[in-house]
Amino acid sequence: MAERPARKPRKPHSAQVVRTERLTPHMQRVVLGGDGLADFTAGSCTDHYVKLLFGPEGVTYPEPFDMERVRAEFPREQWPVTRTYTVRAWDPEHRELALDFVVHGDEGLAGPWALRARPGEVVRFMGPGGAYAPDAGADWHLLAGDESALPAIATALEALPDGAVAHAFVEVAGPEEEQKIDSDVEVVWLHRGNRPIGEALVEAVRALEFPAGRMQAFVHGEAAFVKELRRMLRVEREIPREDLSISGYWRLGHNEDGWQASKREWNAQVEAEQEASA
Repeated sequence: MAERPARKPRKPHSAQVVRTERLTPHMQRVVLGGDGLADFTAGSCTDHYVKLLFGPEGVTYPEPFDMERVRAEFPREQWPVTRTYTVRAWDPEHRELALDFVVHGDEGLAGPWALRARPGEVVRFMGPGGAYAPDAGADWHLLAGDESALPAIATALEALPDGAVAHAFVEVAGPEEEQKIDSDVEVVWLHRGNRPIGEALVEAVRALEFPAGRMQAFVHGEAAFVKELRRMLRVEREIPREDLSISGYWRLGHNEDGWQASKREWNAQVEAEQEASA
């Protein structure tokens, strides 16, 4: 049997911060550009994402940057860590990439960076990845998520053809976090206040009178409410797996490193539990 060819190492993209914009009190946009995006492309997926590379403070890497060389020559604690962010917009003509960051002051890694990012700063990232886009063959669309899913939901709504039937629910902290989306679909904004994350969202989706016909759903955000909505759609509503894009972008009490390390096992367990109860 022929040996499988070795996987070609992925080369990170290198870009510069072009400008930043505060969209809401807790959402910051960073627009990247520069010659390093000359070979960057994004397809039709509306949930395209990139993995930003953040090196530890005080650590510099040889140029040209090579991830394989970093892993070979630097101790593991000096390797860059990754943070995943949805592509809010890609402008191929001007070669500008817009990323939106949920920020909570000094909490986390990427959010604080986005707040202090300045034009000209170099940013490295992997990607894009992505797997979802609204299917024109669906009779209607359900989109539901929290702030972390808002960029992907907004991009999907803006990609829907005129006249498409869609129900969109986005849970945010309060009315000051609502955003303008260039779509004819009326977004139901759910204001969390002091309630647990996702509680209002689950209630709203459960209360929805589902239209007739084939539905395609995009449900993303904090893992606990995603699990509950996945159960509702897969088990109670018996929506086929191929018509669902459902995943926990993050999990309360975990940073991205911890969540990604356990996500596959957690998803498998959830699937097993829901299949058993179907």
